[in-house]
Amino acid sequence: MKRHINTLVLSVTSIIIVLLVTGTFLNRHKPSQKIFVTGLGSKDFKSDLIVWSGSFSKQSEELSTAYDLIKKDQVIIEDYLSNKGVNRDEIAFSAVSINKEFESIYHEGKYVRQEFTGYRLSQYVTIESYKVDEIEQLSRDITEIINEGVEFYSNSPNYYYTKLAELKIEMVAAATEDARVRAEQIADKSKAELGNLKHAQMGIFQIIAQNSNDDYSWGGTYNTTSKMKSATITMRLQFGID
Repeated sequence: MKRHINTLVLSVTSIIIVLLVTGTFLNRHKPSQKIFVTGLGSKDFKSDLIVWSGSFSKQSEELSTAYDLIKKDQVIIEDYLSNKGVNRDEIAFSAVSINKEFESIYHEGKYVRQEFTGYRLSQYVTIESYKVDEIEQLSRDITEIINEGVEFYSNSPNYYYTKLAELKIEMVAAATEDARVRAEQIADKSKAELGNLKHAQMGIFQIIAQNSNDDYSWGGTYNTTSKMKSATITMRLQFGID
C-alpha cells in the first residue's frame, strides 16, 4: 500500500514539473507586453546673466610712454562705465599685453630688413552683470569713448542662465508627463490597460536661440549668443501593458 502511495505521489509530481516546464517554454516565446514612448519638455526663457568684453590699445616708441597712455585709457573707460551705472565690482581689467611692432623695409622691390616702430600695449575689460538689458545697450554705445581718444573694440556679449538646475528639473517633469499622456492614449486606442513604469531614460538637454535654426548636438547644445533662449529635453519611458 505504501509503495502504491509513493508511486502515485511521484507520478503527480512528475506531471506538475512537466506542466511547469512546458508553461515556461511556451511563455518564453510570447511577445513582451511593453510600450515605449518619448515625451518632450520645452521652455522659452530670458538669460539672466551677461558677460561682455572689449579691448583697447596704445602704441609708442617708448615702452613707458605706451604704458602711461594705456593707463589713462583705463581710467577713462572705468569712469565711463561707472557713469553708465556699472558697479565697480562688475568690471575686471586684464593684465597689459606688450608687443613689439616692426615694419618691413624694401628697396627696389626687395626685402631689406625689419625696422622697429614701437611698442603696442593692449588690455581687455570684461563686465559680468545681472543687468542684462543695460549692459547689452552699453556694449553698443561704448564706442562713444572713441571721441575721447580711446582706441576701443567692443565684442559681442555672451548670455547665460544661472538657474539651469531648476529649469532642468522642471522640464524633466514636463517631458515625463508628456510621455505618460502619449502612452495612455496609445493604450486606450489599443483597448489595453497601461501598466507600471518599467524604465526611464533622459535625453540630451539642448539650449538654442529662440526662433533660430541652431543645430542640435548629440552632446547637447548651449547657445550663448542669444539673450532669448529655448530649452528642450526628451524622456523615453517604457511601460508594461496589462
